[in-house]
Amino acid sequence: MSKKIGLFFGTQTGNTESIAEMIRDEFGGDIVTLNDVSGADTSDFDDYECIIVGCPTWNIGELQSDWDGLYQELDGIDFSGKLVAYFGPGDQIGYSDNFQDAMGIIEEKISERGGKTVGYWTTDGYDFNESKAIRDGKFCGLALDEDNQSDMTKERVTAWVSQLKREFAL
Repeated sequence: MSKKIGLFFGTQTGNTESIAEMIRDEFGGDIVTLNDVSGADTSDFDDYECIIVGCPTWNIGELQSDWDGLYQELDGIDFSGKLVAYFGPGDQIGYSDNFQDAMGIIEEKISERGGKTVGYWTTDGYDFNESKAIRDGKFCGLALDEDNQSDMTKERVTAWVSQLKREFAL
Protein backbone atom coordinates (compact mmCIF):
# COMPACT_ATOMS: atom_id res chain seq x y z
CA MET A 1 0.00 0.00 0.00
CA SER A 2 1.93 3.01 -1.23
CA LYS A 3 -0.99 5.40 -1.46
CA LYS A 4 -1.30 7.97 1.26
CA ILE A 5 -4.62 9.43 2.32
CA GLY A 6 -5.06 12.97 3.59
CA LEU A 7 -7.91 13.32 6.07
CA PHE A 8 -8.93 16.95 6.51
CA PHE A 9 -11.30 17.77 9.36
CA GLY A 10 -12.73 20.72 11.22
CA THR A 11 -14.03 20.36 14.74
CA GLN A 12 -15.82 22.50 17.35
CA THR A 13 -16.60 20.06 20.14
CA GLY A 14 -14.05 17.34 19.37
CA ASN A 15 -16.53 14.84 17.87
CA THR A 16 -15.24 15.19 14.32
CA GLU A 17 -11.62 14.87 15.46
CA SER A 18 -12.46 11.71 17.44
CA ILE A 19 -14.20 10.22 14.41
CA ALA A 20 -11.23 11.19 12.20
CA GLU A 21 -8.93 9.29 14.57
CA MET A 22 -11.29 6.30 14.49
CA ILE A 23 -11.21 6.33 10.66
CA ARG A 24 -7.40 6.61 10.64
CA ASP A 25 -7.09 3.70 13.06
CA GLU A 26 -9.55 1.60 11.04
CA PHE A 27 -7.35 2.00 7.93
CA GLY A 28 -4.40 0.77 10.01
CA GLY A 29 -0.74 1.55 9.66
CA ASP A 30 0.36 5.05 8.78
CA ILE A 31 -1.62 5.39 5.56
CA VAL A 32 -3.90 8.22 6.79
CA THR A 33 -2.51 11.63 7.77
CA LEU A 34 -4.79 13.82 9.86
CA ASN A 35 -4.96 17.52 8.94
CA ASP A 36 -6.92 19.94 11.14
CA VAL A 37 -8.20 22.53 8.65
CA SER A 38 -7.80 25.30 11.24
CA GLY A 39 -4.07 25.09 10.46
CA ALA A 40 -4.18 23.74 6.91
CA ASP A 41 -3.09 25.53 3.77
CA THR A 42 -4.70 24.93 0.39
CA SER A 43 -1.41 23.48 -0.90
CA ASP A 44 -1.75 20.66 1.67
CA PHE A 45 -4.40 19.04 -0.56
CA ASP A 46 -1.77 18.67 -3.34
CA ASP A 47 0.06 15.99 -1.37
CA TYR A 48 -2.69 13.37 -1.73
CA GLU A 49 -4.53 11.57 -4.52
CA CYS A 50 -7.02 10.20 -1.97
CA ILE A 51 -8.69 12.67 0.38
CA ILE A 52 -11.20 12.29 3.19
CA VAL A 53 -13.09 15.41 4.30
CA GLY A 54 -14.74 15.60 7.71
CA CYS A 55 -17.11 18.47 8.44
CA PRO A 56 -19.88 18.66 11.01
CA THR A 57 -23.04 20.55 10.20
CA TRP A 58 -23.18 23.51 12.56
CA ASN A 59 -26.07 25.71 13.64
CA ILE A 60 -28.81 25.48 11.01
CA GLY A 61 -27.19 23.78 8.01
CA GLU A 62 -23.91 25.70 8.16
CA LEU A 63 -20.28 24.73 7.72
CA GLN A 64 -18.14 24.33 10.81
CA SER A 65 -16.20 27.61 11.32
CA ASP A 66 -12.77 26.38 10.17
CA TRP A 67 -14.27 24.94 6.97
CA ASP A 68 -16.27 28.15 6.52
CA GLY A 69 -13.00 30.08 6.54
CA LEU A 70 -11.41 27.76 3.98
CA TYR A 71 -14.49 27.34 1.76
CA GLN A 72 -13.81 30.18 -0.72
CA GLU A 73 -10.15 29.20 -0.95
CA LEU A 74 -11.19 25.78 -2.27
CA ASP A 75 -11.90 27.59 -5.57
CA GLY A 76 -8.14 27.85 -6.05
CA ILE A 77 -7.54 24.10 -5.81
CA ASP A 78 -7.68 21.70 -8.75
CA PHE A 79 -9.07 18.43 -7.40
CA SER A 80 -8.93 16.71 -10.83
CA GLY A 81 -7.79 13.11 -10.55
CA LYS A 82 -8.38 13.03 -6.80
CA LEU A 83 -10.75 10.61 -5.10
CA VAL A 84 -12.59 12.36 -2.27
CA ALA A 85 -14.68 10.79 0.49
CA TYR A 86 -16.75 12.74 3.02
CA PHE A 87 -18.04 12.22 6.54
CA GLY A 88 -19.80 14.38 9.04
CA PRO A 89 -21.52 14.30 12.37
CA GLY A 90 -24.96 15.85 12.53
CA ASP A 91 -28.18 15.75 14.55
CA GLN A 92 -30.99 14.14 12.55
CA ILE A 93 -33.59 14.74 15.27
CA GLY A 94 -32.88 18.32 16.35
CA TYR A 95 -32.03 19.47 12.81
CA SER A 96 -34.02 17.12 10.59
CA ASP A 97 -34.53 19.80 7.90
CA ASN A 98 -30.79 20.25 7.27
CA PHE A 99 -29.18 16.99 8.42
CA GLN A 100 -25.66 16.71 6.97
CA ASP A 101 -25.99 19.90 4.92
CA ALA A 102 -22.33 20.86 5.51
CA MET A 103 -21.13 17.59 3.98
CA GLY A 104 -23.25 18.27 0.90
CA ILE A 105 -22.08 21.88 0.59
CA ILE A 106 -18.38 20.90 0.65
CA GLU A 107 -18.91 17.90 -1.64
CA GLU A 108 -20.60 20.09 -4.22
CA LYS A 109 -17.73 22.63 -4.17
CA ILE A 110 -14.97 20.01 -4.45
CA SER A 111 -16.84 18.15 -7.21
CA GLU A 112 -17.09 21.41 -9.16
CA ARG A 113 -13.29 21.64 -8.83
CA GLY A 114 -12.81 18.15 -10.35
CA GLY A 115 -12.84 15.87 -7.31
CA LYS A 116 -14.43 12.45 -7.83
CA THR A 117 -16.73 11.57 -4.94
CA VAL A 118 -16.43 8.08 -3.44
CA GLY A 119 -17.86 6.61 -0.26
CA TYR A 120 -21.56 7.13 -0.88
CA TRP A 121 -23.64 5.91 2.08
CA THR A 122 -27.17 4.61 2.44
CA THR A 123 -29.93 6.71 4.02
CA ASP A 124 -31.38 3.54 5.61
CA GLY A 125 -31.47 3.74 9.40
CA TYR A 126 -31.74 7.53 9.56
CA ASP A 127 -34.82 9.64 10.28
CA PHE A 128 -34.64 13.16 8.83
CA ASN A 129 -36.65 15.42 6.50
CA GLU A 130 -34.13 17.10 4.20
CA SER A 131 -30.42 17.16 3.46
CA LYS A 132 -28.15 18.91 0.97
CA ALA A 133 -25.94 15.79 1.17
CA ILE A 134 -28.30 13.52 -0.80
CA ARG A 135 -27.13 12.42 -4.25
CA ASP A 136 -29.28 9.93 -6.18
CA GLY A 137 -30.95 8.71 -2.99
CA LYS A 138 -27.75 8.25 -0.97
CA PHE A 139 -25.63 10.45 1.27
CA CYS A 140 -22.53 11.76 -0.54
CA GLY A 141 -20.52 10.41 2.40
CA LEU A 142 -20.73 8.78 5.81
CA ALA A 143 -23.50 10.37 7.88
CA LEU A 144 -22.98 10.06 11.62
CA ASP A 145 -25.14 11.20 14.51
CA GLU A 146 -23.27 11.35 17.80
CA ASP A 147 -26.30 12.93 19.51
CA ASN A 148 -28.83 10.19 18.75
CA GLN A 149 -26.97 7.16 17.34
CA SER A 150 -23.48 7.22 18.86
CA ASP A 151 -23.79 3.49 19.53
CA MET A 152 -23.75 2.93 15.74
CA THR A 153 -20.70 5.06 14.92
CA LYS A 154 -18.00 2.39 15.27
CA GLU A 155 -19.94 -0.13 13.17
CA ARG A 156 -20.65 2.48 10.48
CA VAL A 157 -17.02 3.64 10.38
CA THR A 158 -15.79 0.03 10.06
CA ALA A 159 -18.15 -0.69 7.15
CA TRP A 160 -17.38 2.63 5.44
CA VAL A 161 -13.59 2.24 5.69
CA SER A 162 -13.91 -1.26 4.23
CA GLN A 163 -15.85 0.26 1.33
CA LEU A 164 -13.26 3.06 0.92
CA LYS A 165 -10.37 0.60 0.79
CA ARG A 166 -12.00 -0.87 -2.33
CA GLU A 167 -12.90 2.50 -3.84
CA PHE A 168 -9.41 3.92 -3.16
CA ALA A 169 -7.99 0.68 -4.67
CA LEU A 170 -5.86 -0.08 -1.59
